Amino acid sequence: MEATVTTANSQDKTWGGGASEPMGASYGKLMMWFFIVSDALTFSGFLGAYGFSRFKFIETWPLADEVFTHFPFMHGVSAPMYYVALMTFILIFSSVTMVLAVDAGHQLKKSKVAVYMFLTIIGGLIFVGSQAWEWKNFIKGEYGAIETHGGSLLQFVDKEGKRVALADFAATLPEERERHTSNKGAWFVSESDLPSYSVAEVQAGFSAHPDVLIRTEVINKDTKQKTILSREESVARLAQAKYVVEGANLIRNEYGSKLFADFFFFITGFHGFHVFSGVIINIIIFFNVLIGTYEKRKSYEMVEKVGLYWHFVDLVWVFVFTVFYLV
Repeated sequence: MEATVTTANSQDKTWGGGASEPMGASYGKLMMWFFIVSDALTFSGFLGAYGFSRFKFIETWPLADEVFTHFPFMHGVSAPMYYVALMTFILIFSSVTMVLAVDAGHQLKKSKVAVYMFLTIIGGLIFVGSQAWEWKNFIKGEYGAIETHGGSLLQFVDKEGKRVALADFAATLPEERERHTSNKGAWFVSESDLPSYSVAEVQAGFSAHPDVLIRTEVINKDTKQKTILSREESVARLAQAKYVVEGANLIRNEYGSKLFADFFFFITGFHGFHVFSGVIINIIIFFNVLIGTYEKRKSYEMVEKVGLYWHFVDLVWVFVFTVFYLV
């Protein structure tokens, strides 16, 4: 058999170094792809942990249709998932405008690149603002709930199974509540802002409204809905009340399992940080386009590289939207 001899000339045909581009991609594009792959693995780990936790605590996991029901300027109107769907559409549309910006860059059309980059930035800003608005509603809450000494969550419904807010039935008692702060003594238990109602006020109001029932956080396997207790069972469970829960934070969550709020803040916050970072980078590239930086270079590769990042951010949101909101 003849030995295969590798010469310098044959190596040059693969990659001769210097200005040559392995796999037809520049150094900048390769580094962007490396970052995207590593970041994709990070998001995969987060979403995998979310999926594992959800199915481990599936019986007490909040129903997304009951959590994300708000729509701007439509207070009191239940619009489950509508605004989240609109946010998703806006982000995907911004990915389309980014594609158009990259294509215009290949044609060295400065004005079109600037227009499409501007539209992409506007879409990103709307998405980030919408996410902040969604966080605000999630943190504030809408109905309120009770946490028992055993850590269970109790929500309130009418006889038809519709949610009832604490403000609709809670009584007002002549009691003075004081928040624990550091200036109240050498030894103290710090706590967050006091809820709108005390446990005693909720219990008194519940007793005065016999048409109000308690719904637990446990999902009924047959109806696929939260379990509603009878009036007698409701009275017994409410006697175990410990905290009034309004909205959600990293400690308590009126919607159900505490892990749901933890994952919501972490995953959507991490993705929102990526979108915000992408908007900042897009703004920098946009101004470079305006002053003619890439026109002088006769190359809009920077637009293409930031476009790769933007498409990745959009794709990740599709998975977050599917896993977190739809499934």
